[in-house]
Amino acid sequence: MNKLAESLPGRRTIIDRRQVADALNAELVGLGDVLARRQAIVVTLREALAAGRREVSARLARNPTRGRDAVTAQAFLMDQIVRLLFDATVTHLYPVSNPTAAERLSVIAVGGYGRGEMAPYSDVDIGFITPYKPTSWTEQVIESMLYALWDLGLKVGHSSRSIDETMRMARSDLTIRTALLEARFIWGDRGVYDECVRRFDSDVMQGTARSFVAEKLAERDARHKQMGDSRYVVEPNVKEGKGGLRDLHTLFWIGKYVNRVRTVAELVDVGLLTRAELSQFQRAENFLWAVRCHMHEISNRAEDRLTFDLQIEVAHRMGFVEKRGRPPVERFMHLYFLMAKTVGDLTGVFLAHLDDTMARKGRRYIPAIFSRPRKLDGFVLDRGRIAIPHDDFFRERPVRMIEIFALADKHDLQIHPNAMRALNRDAVLIDRKVRNHPEANALFMGILTSPRDPEKVLRWMNEAGTFGRFVPDFGRVVAQMQFDMYHHYTVDEHTIRAIGLLSRIEKGDLREDHPLGSAIITRINSRRVLYVAVLLHDIAKGRGGDHSLQGAEIAEKLCPRLGLSAAETETVAWLVRYHLLMSATAFKRDLADYKTILDFAEVVQSPERLRLLLLLTVVDIRAVGPGVWNSWKRQLLTELYDAAEEVIRPGHKQRGRQERIEEKRQKLSQRLGIGDKAFDKLVKHFPQSYWIAEPDHILEQNARHLLSAGQTGLSIEAQPYPERGATLVTVYAADHPGLFYRIAGAIHLAGGNIIDARIHTLKDGSALDNFLVQDPLGRRFDAPEQLARIKTYIEDALANRQKLLTKLDQRPLPRTRAEAFEVVPQVIIDNKASNRFTVVEVMARDRPALLLSLAFALFQSKTMVHSAHVATFGERAVDTFYLTDLLGGKLESKSRLATLERRLLDAADNRCGELLDVNNFAMSG
Repeated sequence: MNKLAESLPGRRTIIDRRQVADALNAELVGLGDVLARRQAIVVTLREALAAGRREVSARLARNPTRGRDAVTAQAFLMDQIVRLLFDATVTHLYPVSNPTAAERLSVIAVGGYGRGEMAPYSDVDIGFITPYKPTSWTEQVIESMLYALWDLGLKVGHSSRSIDETMRMARSDLTIRTALLEARFIWGDRGVYDECVRRFDSDVMQGTARSFVAEKLAERDARHKQMGDSRYVVEPNVKEGKGGLRDLHTLFWIGKYVNRVRTVAELVDVGLLTRAELSQFQRAENFLWAVRCHMHEISNRAEDRLTFDLQIEVAHRMGFVEKRGRPPVERFMHLYFLMAKTVGDLTGVFLAHLDDTMARKGRRYIPAIFSRPRKLDGFVLDRGRIAIPHDDFFRERPVRMIEIFALADKHDLQIHPNAMRALNRDAVLIDRKVRNHPEANALFMGILTSPRDPEKVLRWMNEAGTFGRFVPDFGRVVAQMQFDMYHHYTVDEHTIRAIGLLSRIEKGDLREDHPLGSAIITRINSRRVLYVAVLLHDIAKGRGGDHSLQGAEIAEKLCPRLGLSAAETETVAWLVRYHLLMSATAFKRDLADYKTILDFAEVVQSPERLRLLLLLTVVDIRAVGPGVWNSWKRQLLTELYDAAEEVIRPGHKQRGRQERIEEKRQKLSQRLGIGDKAFDKLVKHFPQSYWIAEPDHILEQNARHLLSAGQTGLSIEAQPYPERGATLVTVYAADHPGLFYRIAGAIHLAGGNIIDARIHTLKDGSALDNFLVQDPLGRRFDAPEQLARIKTYIEDALANRQKLLTKLDQRPLPRTRAEAFEVVPQVIIDNKASNRFTVVEVMARDRPALLLSLAFALFQSKTMVHSAHVATFGERAVDTFYLTDLLGGKLESKSRLATLERRLLDAADNRCGELLDVNNFAMSG
C-alpha cells in the first residue's frame, strides 16, 4: 500500500478494491469471449473510478483547504484502479500458468504520481519494468492495460523498458532520472521493482549528486525565466511558476538524490530543513495543492494557470469572504503570494544547508568567492557572502538588520541564507524605536538611492521581511495583488521594479528607450525626492478610496522620518498626489488643444516638478509589466512635457511647439523627396493637431498613402505595425456624420478589434483616420486575406453597399478575459476642458466592438467626432472623444447632454447587437 495513504481516513469509501475485484471476477468467469471480458473490465472500472472521484471531490468540498488529503486520495484511487486492471488482465485476458524468468512485469508510478500526489485531471505517469527484453506476453499485457486506461478517459504518460534499458536512459536523460527518483511500486512482480531500485542507486545515483544538483538548479532557473521570473505575476502558474509546486518538488528531489531520503520529513533528519521550515514547507504545499485541485475541478481539465476568472471561483470555494473592504479574491491572492514567498525563502535556506553540509564533506555546490572570512563592522564574510558572527547578533542591536543590507549594497555582496533566516526570524524586533533611529533611516535612504543596484537589495529586504517592518505602510502592500488585467505584478513587486528602472535610467542604461528621461534626470535638484516618490506612489493601494490622496498623506508623515526637509516632503507628497496626472493627460486628452496644456501646466507650475513627474510617470508605466511601454506612449509624454515646459518657462525653450512641427515637416519632406511645391500642396491641409499627434513614421505612411490616392475620394490602406503588435488601418475619406461609426463597424465585421484610434479632420473637410487593429485575442491582424477583408468591408460600409446593422446584429462576440471583472460604466462630459469642443470621457469594461457601440451612440446623438483617444488599462477601457454638433459648436443643451450620457452608458453596458437592434435606420444618416 502507498504509505502516504495509510493515514488516509475511510479509504474504502473512495474505493473498496476487494469488493470491486470480487464482483468483477464473478462477472468475467461467465464470459468466454476476450473482447466481452475487456469491455466488462472497462465498464466496471469506469464506474468505480467515477464513484471514487465523486467521493474525493466531496471530501475536498467539505475541507476545501486540505490539498494534501485530496491529492493523496486521488493517487490512492488510481493505485486501486491500476491494480484491479493488472489483476484482471493477467488473470482473465492473458493468463500464463508457468511463467518464465522473462515473463515477469512490474508496474510502477513515476513523477508526481510516484510521490503519491495527483490532482483530479493530472496525467497518470506509469512505467512497465521487465527484467529482460519484453516477451510477447508482457507486450500483450502492457498494450491491453494501456488501451483500457485510455478507454477510461485517462491521460496516460507511460514507458515500457527492461531494467538495463532503464538504467542506460536514466544516465543520459535528466527527466527520466528525476522520474525514477520518485518511482513507487504499484503492482506486479515486486522482485523486478526491487532490482530496478537497487540498480538505480548503484549504477545511476552513485557519485552523480553534484551534477544532478547543478542540472536541477539550471533547469529551475530556465523554467522561472520562461514563466516570467517573478513569483508575483498576477496570473501565476501554480505548478511551474516561481514559488509554485515545482520549486518545492525540486528541493525534495535534490534532498532525496543527495541524502537518499524517502519523505520530506526526513529532510529534517539530514539537516536540510529545520522543524519550523518543514512546517512551512508542508503548509505551503498543502495550500498550493488545494488551489490546483480546485482549478482542475472548475475547469474540468488539467489547468495550472491561475487566471482571473479562476481566482474568483477558487477564492469562493476555499471560503474567502470580504473583510475590511477587501474582496475575497484579493484576500485569497494575498495569501497565495505569501505562500509563494515562503517557497522562495525555503529554497534559499535549503540550498544554504546543502552547501554547508557539502562543505563539511569537502564538496561545495555553491562556489566560494573568498576563501578567508573577514570581519566587516561586526559582520563576517563566509565564502564571499555577508553573514552574522553568532545567532543573537541582530537581537543585540536591531539596527543591524538595516545595516546588513547597506553593507551588501556598498560592497556588492550576497547575503548568506543563514543570515536571511535570522532576519526573517528577528524582523519582529523592528519596532518604533528602530524605525525612528536616525542611523537606521540614513542607512535605508542610502540603500533606496544607491547609485549601484537598489532594486536587488530592496528585493532582498522585502524577502527577509525587513522592508515591511521598517516601513509598515509598505508592509501593507507586500504580496497584495491588484485584481485587474493591467498590472502584471503585486504592488510591492511593481514598486521595487519601478525603483530599479529609475536607477537604470539614471545610469544611462535605457537611453534608447527613454531619451528624454535620460537627459533630464541629470538636471533634477533632489535625487532622493524622486526615489522616495517612486517608493510611495502606490503605497496606499488596497485601502479603499483614492490611493493618490491617501498616499500623499502617508508621504507627509513618513518623509521627515526618512530625513527629508520640509520642502522635499512637500514635493514628494505632491508627486504622489498627482502621479497619474501626466499619463491621464497624455493618453486621454488632445494635446493639440492648447487648453489641455494650460490646464496641465497650471497644476504642475514648476519645471522641477515637471521633470520629476515625467520620470515618475515613465517608470510607473514601464514597471506595470512587459509590453506596456511603447513608442506611442513615449511620443505622447514627450509632446506633453515639451508643450508644458514651453508654458511654464516661456522664452527658455530651445524648441517651441511651432519649431517642433516645422522640424517634423522638414523630416517628412526629406523622406518623401517630392519637391517643395508638391510637398506644400500635400500638407497644406494638415492641422497643427495632426503634426502633434502622429510620430514621424506614421506621418510618412499617411503621406505616401495620400500621394498614391491622388484625386480619389476614398482611399483605404491596411498594413502590419509590428512595433505595436497590431495592424495600422488608414482611411482617407470625405468627412460626414457617421463616418467614424461606419469604419468601426466595418472593422468589427471583418473580425478586427480596435485598440487605438486617432481621428483627424483636415482643413479641406476631409478625414484622415488611423486605427490600430488586433484580432479578439490580442494578436496581429495581418494575414493577406485579413487585410483585404478589412479594406473591402470599409469600402462597402462607406458606400452603403451592405446592411451594416443587420450584419452587426448577427455577428457573435467572443468571450474575453475581461469578462471576469466587474467595471461600472462611467461617462464624464466636460465643456471646460476645451475652448472649441465638448470633451466626453467614457470608462467601461473593455470588450470587442466597444468602440463601435460608443461610435454608434455618438452618431445617434447627431455629433461630429473631431478626435478620439483610445486608452486600455487591462480590462478597463477609457475612450475620450472631442465632439461638436453638426454645425461645429459645443453641445450646450442640458437635455441633449443628458440624452448623450444615457446613450453612451447603454452602449458601454450592452452588447453591440442589443444596442444596434433598431428599426428603419437610414444608412445615409
